[in-house]
Amino acid sequence: MKVDLHNHTTLCNHATGEIDEYIKQAIKLNCEIYGISDHAPMKYDEAYRMSFAQMNLYESMVLKAKEDFKDKIKILLGYEVDFLEGFIDERVLARDVDYFIGSVHFIGGWGFDNPEFIGEYSNKNIDDIWREYFACIKQLAKCGKFDIVGHFDLMKLFNFMPKTDIRILAKDAIKEIKKANLALEINSAGLRKPAAEQYPSVELLELVYEAQIPISFGSDAHDPLQVGADNGLCENLARKMGFNKCVSYEKRDRYFVKF
Repeated sequence: MKVDLHNHTTLCNHATGEIDEYIKQAIKLNCEIYGISDHAPMKYDEAYRMSFAQMNLYESMVLKAKEDFKDKIKILLGYEVDFLEGFIDERVLARDVDYFIGSVHFIGGWGFDNPEFIGEYSNKNIDDIWREYFACIKQLAKCGKFDIVGHFDLMKLFNFMPKTDIRILAKDAIKEIKKANLALEINSAGLRKPAAEQYPSVELLELVYEAQIPISFGSDAHDPLQVGADNGLCENLARKMGFNKCVSYEKRDRYFVKF
């Protein structure tokens, strides 16, 4: 694992462990660039994210770690920002960070990846909700506010898969991601979920490669032991696809790292 840009802290209220524990685990795994991108504040679903008042604390924690570990690993500061129209807050997007991950966790007001609301799947047409999901990803790309698209096919988390070929459902979103010059992450968290597969699937990653969309890597760790978990599998998959470099950022300037 050389680069890992998607990781969390306890400020999101659903992670465990101290920030130094995450970083020491990354160092143990020979990670060279480690990005912390916790859930940005938003006036929605506030129990699962830091508050606006905690942004300074969060950033100071990351910057202190950056200094403390500067001789061992490069630490980056980011946010994972929910794309939810009407709730994206400029107070977040104005922060001085290295990168923003844009993610879709909600369709309308429904938190489709939250086990509390899994029953809602039985009330919906599965193909329709996948279409709505990728329509949200498409709008995320078009808005021009982000650097990386997070966990591209997160909707599969509980194994509710569409009947229509997912490549057909995703193709317009992929076109918009390419047009917006965004990177798309290979996120290993799906391998420890019911889906038991990285985000995105091999089928979608093939389309990403064909479109020449750059990739990033992320553990999406909410516990120190999740840092780097299965990232080697994701790197090997990317190599088999034909990728040989991934993105990293400094003050939102993108550059490439061979892996």
